[in-house]
Amino acid sequence: MSGRAQRRSTVRRLRAQGRYGPGLREVLPALAGVVVVLCAVVAGLVVGYRVAGVAVPLGALALLVVLGPALARRHRPLARRRLGFYTAEELAELDAQGLALAVSRMLRRDGWRVLPAPRVQDRPRVRARDGFGQRLEVAFRPVAEPLPDEDPPAPSRPGRAESAGAPLRLLVHRGAFSRRDVQWAHRQGGVHLIDGSCLTRWAHGTPLHELSESP
Repeated sequence: MSGRAQRRSTVRRLRAQGRYGPGLREVLPALAGVVVVLCAVVAGLVVGYRVAGVAVPLGALALLVVLGPALARRHRPLARRRLGFYTAEELAELDAQGLALAVSRMLRRDGWRVLPAPRVQDRPRVRARDGFGQRLEVAFRPVAEPLPDEDPPAPSRPGRAESAGAPLRLLVHRGAFSRRDVQWAHRQGGVHLIDGSCLTRWAHGTPLHELSESP
């Protein structure tokens, strides 16, 4: 195996395990935004210095020293959530759409590519694919939902991209599944239950492939 092929194989394996960082296309928009903001700040300081002298850059530096730590603390949780890490309290505050977004971010953190998924009966769904072609479909069960056999995850639509085999299906619930729920999942086949405990571990950084089928 050539060096390039070996490196590609290593990258695919690390992405599947959630141990490989984001790609250039994922960070390029944020990097471009930072460059634009820095250029605008520098241009503003130069103009201020020419108009009012050294007082402008000194004032801006003092303001940065005072507000910088506070802004960093305020935006640190947002940056953490964008990377796919949530606390148990943050998960509890999410609505259905917010929970779907959180799961999408956690999947990206673990190396999955999240695909567009239409709503089913106004309920969010998440679809993803890893570097090996494995497909994943995620359905969400609110706390007050009926039993899963009354609302199973929607089957995949047949098509050319579905030739890699049956998808792995997750049913995410912030509460606890009953014994009947577990029996239903076994009867369905290929359905993995992610209860509140597993969801918290996943949100804290445990890769999806390390989570046991709960409960």
